[in-house]
Amino acid sequence: MTSEITLFVNPTAGRGRGAHAAQPAASAVRAAGFSVRTILGADAEDALTRARAAVADGTGALVAVGGDGMANLALQAVAGTGTPFGLVAVGTGNDLARALGLPVRDPAAAGRVIADALKGGRLRDIDLGRVDDRWFGTVLASGFDSRVNDRGNRMRWPSGRLKYDLAMLAELASFRPFPYRVTLDDGEAMEVEATLVAVGNGSSYGGGMRICPGADLTDGLFDVTLVGDCSRRTLLRVFPAVYRGRHVDHPKVTVVRAAKVEVDAAGITGYADGEPLGPLPLTARCVRGAVRVVGP
Repeated sequence: MTSEITLFVNPTAGRGRGAHAAQPAASAVRAAGFSVRTILGADAEDALTRARAAVADGTGALVAVGGDGMANLALQAVAGTGTPFGLVAVGTGNDLARALGLPVRDPAAAGRVIADALKGGRLRDIDLGRVDDRWFGTVLASGFDSRVNDRGNRMRWPSGRLKYDLAMLAELASFRPFPYRVTLDDGEAMEVEATLVAVGNGSSYGGGMRICPGADLTDGLFDVTLVGDCSRRTLLRVFPAVYRGRHVDHPKVTVVRAAKVEVDAAGITGYADGEPLGPLPLTARCVRGAVRVVGP
């Protein structure tokens, strides 16, 4: 393995924490004897082009510095290549970092963990989800949660998490279940009225909401959480339990496992790792051992 490590930096992550995080992370990696190259892109497309070039040039690891969106962008560059992937998580959600057992919002600690793991050869292969040519590490969300994302992304004020809290309240006011068609592997399609359908490679989204609490990054299967036709009152009662993963005990919630999931519902956008994939229908495939990750 080359001693050069590439930091893939989003300077705007976490209201500017990405730019401030790069220096302590780089210092920790250099202190372990590695050289560091930093990539900044003019935009997402330019950044991804640069990251793919670094991987093609044989970088020792690609380390994303930012939030889940930056991690998702880095996955597009490293998936299927064998190049180790690391993550210095300084965004708002940081769900992939939690799934990997990496420090959150402590760039120096994350840099030390990554450097120690690279020196000690502590690398492991984990699964990724794939929709067409797009990879994702955590959860493909659709339904009530994706409608909240849609609304929040349209709002110009306020900023940060408060925007999505307000978007959730607005969506609750017009809440209704959606008619879904869900097909697992190549079996018969299920026609269901559902509040949301979440396809989990990882267990959480939205900054620790454990929507698919039993998801295993190494089993070659998605955990698919279907929240049924809840009333507004039931949804409000069940929602807090998501942070502990206890919602799966509710009779309106069903969890199934599959390696391939097709999800279809009219007027619904799919989001993966918090990034929009486009309108349903979408077909996700779990690809076993798709990326090599650095960490504990």
